[in-house]
Amino acid sequence: MRPLGAATRGTTNPNRLRRVDAWIAATLGGALRAAEDPLVVDLGYGASPVTTVELRGRLARVRPDVRVVGLEIDPVRVAAAAAAADPPWLAFQRGGFELAGLRPVLVRAMNVLRQYPLDAVGPSWSALRARLAPGGAVVEGTCDEPGRLACWTRLSVDGPVSLTLAARLSTLDSPGTLAERLPKALIHHNVPGQPVHDFLTALDDAWRDAAPYATFGARQRWIRCVATVRGAGWPVLDRAPRWRLGEVTVAWEAVAPRCRSAWPAAPRPPR
Repeated sequence: MRPLGAATRGTTNPNRLRRVDAWIAATLGGALRAAEDPLVVDLGYGASPVTTVELRGRLARVRPDVRVVGLEIDPVRVAAAAAAADPPWLAFQRGGFELAGLRPVLVRAMNVLRQYPLDAVGPSWSALRARLAPGGAVVEGTCDEPGRLACWTRLSVDGPVSLTLAARLSTLDSPGTLAERLPKALIHHNVPGQPVHDFLTALDDAWRDAAPYATFGARQRWIRCVATVRGAGWPVLDRAPRWRLGEVTVAWEAVAPRCRSAWPAAPRPPR
């Protein structure tokens, strides 16, 4: 099977994806525990397999027999990662958005689509969703190099479910800073009149209004900020325990681009 996609820059760092990994373990751990085959794919791990190795270690705390396969289109990167393999729990092979024919319960695809053109998002999402095991999920998004700012979408077989924003609160100047790390599906729609812009503006306004809570620390200010946004009617899906970590998850419908052509096509039935 020919890999679907193109090689990206491949830059990565240890612990860069710690925030999304912690969210996956907490939010999708139930699906992983219930899976008949606990197979997870890390798509586009880059020039170093370090974040794939970390993912296996973190998910093993949720389900010890989890199997993680790192996929890369570049065969040189696959060969370089071989020394980090730990059969049968951790493997590396060549593959792209077709997932090398695998049927995982979970796919992590971070910092991949950001390097693609916008019109590649729909077909790529559809290809990933079509390969999911029943009840599976795709987590696709972007983070900065140190992993302090991150945004990701959760996809199911039926389509996008949510958007999560996550930040290291001690270094966050304002929620609007997260705009530069929006997933490819949204970053070009962060303009006035689009829902994701409205959401970030609402967060910025609430953050500013919550400035007095900074006396008690950035965490309390963030909690107040998110509570205000939820009180204003935004469909925030998580609760205070996640907010305390510098996260907020909102329903996809609330931030989806108004342009219908921006929505990915429905997945084709698997062959």
